[in-house]
Amino acid sequence: MRVALFITCLADQFFPQVGACAVRVLRRLGVEVTFNPAQTCCGQPAFNTGYRHEARAVAARVLDLFDDAEYVVAPSGSCTAMVRVFYPQLFEGQPRCLQQVVKLRARFFELSEFLVKILGVEDVGARFPHRVAYHDSCHLRRELQIEQEPRQLLQAVAGIELVELPDYQLCCGFGGTFSVKFPEVSVAMGEDKVRAALEAGAEYLVANDAGCLMHLAGLIHRQGLPLRTMHLAELLDQTG
Repeated sequence: MRVALFITCLADQFFPQVGACAVRVLRRLGVEVTFNPAQTCCGQPAFNTGYRHEARAVAARVLDLFDDAEYVVAPSGSCTAMVRVFYPQLFEGQPRCLQQVVKLRARFFELSEFLVKILGVEDVGARFPHRVAYHDSCHLRRELQIEQEPRQLLQAVAGIELVELPDYQLCCGFGGTFSVKFPEVSVAMGEDKVRAALEAGAEYLVANDAGCLMHLAGLIHRQGLPLRTMHLAELLDQTG
């Protein structure tokens, strides 16, 4: 099986280890992974702020770059949702691009979804003897209905103690440009999420989206709290 890795903007600029970990996990499972260095953004930031024309130009490049990929995998629920849920809206009335969208969205998967649903794997050989809380990112849970797959992967990790957060369905407050437009609300929501993880006794707060993790890690760092954040790909890459 051959997979083209779609790396997100935040992972590219701030969390490159997430992409590297995703590649190692996939290769450990016998998947051939390729990376096209010409890729850029999926277009979501521009789309979310109302710049449809600019978002369309960026998204059209994604369609062309991955047109012949067998599978495309992204360590991000938000980018995957952008392609699968919002590209059809973005290219409405453009038949040629819509044909590309139909092809791509059928082959574009978030990492945990790909591992469980396409590879049929839950135990990836990871070991992580720590108390872990999982945060559901909004696009992953609400747009893609991916909720159990990350938990199945985490539950299969050797030595892990997985704790469920109360009100786990609530947003962490990042929301992309929402955190810029409404910083006070964003911070308050993030603090609620961090508090819930601490009250659950978690050592690590794990999520599938770098945006959520960047937001939460900033709050944790500024308050000097005894909690660490980690992307699911990073955790699944732990084998020692």
